[in-house]
Amino acid sequence: MTMRTRNLGTTGPQVSALGLGCMGMSGMYGEADRAESIATIHAALEAGVTLLDTGDFYGMGHNELLISEALRTAPPALRENALLSVKFGAQRGPGGEWYGFDGSPAAVKTSAAYSLQRLGVDHIDVYRPARLDPDVPIEETVGAIAELVEKGYVRHIGLSEVGADTIRRAAATAPIADLQIEYALISRGPEREILPTLRELGIAVTAYGVLSRGLISGHVTPGQEYAANDFRAHSPRFQGDNLQHNLSLVESLRKIAEQKGVSVAQIAIAWVLSRGEDIVPLVGAKTRERLGEALVALDVILDTADLAAIEAAVPADAAAGERYAPAQMAMLDSES
Repeated sequence: MTMRTRNLGTTGPQVSALGLGCMGMSGMYGEADRAESIATIHAALEAGVTLLDTGDFYGMGHNELLISEALRTAPPALRENALLSVKFGAQRGPGGEWYGFDGSPAAVKTSAAYSLQRLGVDHIDVYRPARLDPDVPIEETVGAIAELVEKGYVRHIGLSEVGADTIRRAAATAPIADLQIEYALISRGPEREILPTLRELGIAVTAYGVLSRGLISGHVTPGQEYAANDFRAHSPRFQGDNLQHNLSLVESLRKIAEQKGVSVAQIAIAWVLSRGEDIVPLVGAKTRERLGEALVALDVILDTADLAAIEAAVPADAAAGERYAPAQMAMLDSES
């Protein structure tokens, strides 16, 4: 396989057309096997995946240390190709409690210092606040990252889950490479205002949740149970009647996938890839098997008839339930 590439906006780096989201390797979706996680990162690098996405609050630093070990044990040529995208700012307690977000200039620089140490690198390729801090103007947060760019600790500035007005204010402060936001067949909110704004400003999208936490992967079954520390145990889309409705959408999508000779996950990822060369899907594979399945999506070509059939099977706003629980939805500037 020859990995295709896409640019992170007009000012950002060239990256693989698929990125690897590493959050699931640090317990956010149930237990993960450390050796398999590292093997999956190695397999991704070997396949030409260059973009590795993490957050300093994933497993309270566990994820960054895991990536550090994977890079340290990878062949040098592959290690040098890796581009690290890091989110910061989420405030959590030792029991996993969420306390909000800190985007103050001091927090920006302190968080970066810790991430550089845990990752074992001298710079972060794309650095972004995980959410908008309502008490700190975005200009101050982005301005602090820009100072890190000037000093060589950060290469590019990204954003995450912010709305059009915040995007414009950030872009007026410093060059923005990309916005990270949930974008999938059943999470199409960005199409209304955010995507047009990004395209006007030359800012790319790194799309997470392209399989909606596995909901539209074709691997979720009715009645499936999740551990208390698994995000899906509290996600409205995985609860009761919502789950039943959403799985019916998956079965409609499965019929189209089978006609194409591909899996549900592959057609869902291919759909995101088809939305524009300025969109880079992040696949949250934590095993080599799931990574291999996702990579095949790069070769799935969706023609006009395919896209029309997918739209009919899973229309915009067809999903039941919000993508986060109410308390977390309230933290999303992108939904305000």
